[in-house]
Amino acid sequence: MRIIVGEGSCGLAAGAGAVHTALEALFAQSNPDGVELGITGCIGMCFLEPIVDVYEDDGTLHRLVKVQAKDAQTIYDAVTSGDLSLADKLLISPEDEQFLAKQTRVALRHCGVIDPESIDDYLANGGYQAIAKVLATGMSQEDVIEQIDIAGLRGRGGAGFSTAFKWRAARDAKADETGQKYLICNADEGDPGAFMDRAVIEGDPHSLIEGMLIGAYSIGASEAIVYVRAEYPLAITRLRKAIADATERGYLGEHICGSDFSCTLRIKAGAGAFVCGEETALIESLEGKRGMPRLKPPFPAQAGYWLKPSNINNVETYANVAWIIKHGGEAFAAMGTENSKGTKVFALSGKIARGGLVEVPMGTTLREVIFGIGGGIRDGREFKAVQLGGPSGGCVPASKLDTVIDYNELAATGAIMGSGGMVVMDESTCMVSMARFFLDFTAKESCGKCTHCRLGTKRMLEILDRIVTGKGEAGDIEKLEDLCYAIKDGALCGLGQTAPNPVLTTIRYFRDELEAHIDEHRCPAGECRELISYSIDKTKCIGCTACARQCPVGAIAGERKSPHQIDPALCIKCGNCKTACRFGAVQVA
Repeated sequence: MRIIVGEGSCGLAAGAGAVHTALEALFAQSNPDGVELGITGCIGMCFLEPIVDVYEDDGTLHRLVKVQAKDAQTIYDAVTSGDLSLADKLLISPEDEQFLAKQTRVALRHCGVIDPESIDDYLANGGYQAIAKVLATGMSQEDVIEQIDIAGLRGRGGAGFSTAFKWRAARDAKADETGQKYLICNADEGDPGAFMDRAVIEGDPHSLIEGMLIGAYSIGASEAIVYVRAEYPLAITRLRKAIADATERGYLGEHICGSDFSCTLRIKAGAGAFVCGEETALIESLEGKRGMPRLKPPFPAQAGYWLKPSNINNVETYANVAWIIKHGGEAFAAMGTENSKGTKVFALSGKIARGGLVEVPMGTTLREVIFGIGGGIRDGREFKAVQLGGPSGGCVPASKLDTVIDYNELAATGAIMGSGGMVVMDESTCMVSMARFFLDFTAKESCGKCTHCRLGTKRMLEILDRIVTGKGEAGDIEKLEDLCYAIKDGALCGLGQTAPNPVLTTIRYFRDELEAHIDEHRCPAGECRELISYSIDKTKCIGCTACARQCPVGAIAGERKSPHQIDPALCIKCGNCKTACRFGAVQVA
């Protein structure tokens, strides 16, 4: 019997470390024969963490959720007695099981299943069979790239460019007398609400290594580099161990699997600049310079890292490669749509009932992901919009919920696939404030190299600042539109070119909210502090004093069991009173 504790970042943040420690202490005192205690990464059900999986000897799985350290004794008793019904109260519900049941997992195939710190576990689950196939059967570089081409794999980190095209370009690029080429992984995941790459590295680092090895072989690179955010310490720790173990077993280094192919892999921890998600800015950072985009052409395939031919893909792209080589490009292409093949991983966050990681075939609708898998909006509220593609994407409204997940279809809404962040919003979200939030992020993250991005985003942010504080002016919407298109046309890199997207989609789908802010000095969602006021409905107030006790400035007065009132001159609009009131007496207008 095996007891596996989910120890991705989400699980550890929820208390999985304490659960593991408690279980370890109990089994140290008395460990029945055949019971194994281990770890795994995030399986994607972040909303149920900490998760403990109990596997019987015949493979039967009992998934225990929201486990706390105090539950360790119950789990121990259930396992040692052989009566797993003792832990029934911790079992996952049938409704929550649908979160995984409705997914198709390729990039996430091992996450939450294997021990990310064990190369033997990876090998036992088919690991390194794909690179062995490439080398043992004598597949040529073109044979490998052809399978990626047949699969229709497009980059999973942003614009969705053809992976096979990029690999061919790097392979065909003429190297200098040293013959040096580089293969790079962009793990600089900087979008607010995105955590797909982190989860893959934490939960299945060897799949990244294997995918990169295959990519390196196909372009003729002898050195591979993973550029990862320094804010991902657990991912770095596990990847570092995986690199050491793979090197020791002969899957990295000289003469891999006894072949003539040699490749090393190292980690570069980045300082966390969003612009370094752009491939040429990432290369600049790798070279020890400030992360700023280069003019293209030349493209990295011709002159990349140290001006040598280089290829860059993100973590999720590489995580698909070994599966494609092992099962064939046709199997991957059989999933998805005409323009978008395979599966895509999304990070569900925001006002969603079941937040976490989701992997679905391309062609799945947004409605199926948000409501079918994510369980819809929490607290019974109404769905309003979903932000796709992070700061580079756009807000897609409820009227577009049946849009299918496809690069072209999502682009038609004004959003982008991006790396896969899905931030879900309900009717309490102010779309103007949300657009301002993302623009504030991109304005701060702009490297400042080009004028349109450096100054244009600042001017847009100033207009939005005025609007959300009730100082909007007639013509502000038109000014925003003019600035948006000027920045898109004039910015040097993808950060600037896509920075206006959240604002443009807000104007396109939620223009009425912008007009209410400007013309009526009113926030329809009741979120912008300067545009709202709090009052108490005397017909609903029973004088329980809960609101008064929570008011930090003493703005609420009234006798016990008598209706209370709020002094608008003192009220700081913190919202504590509304949260405290159980009778709906506190009103926001």
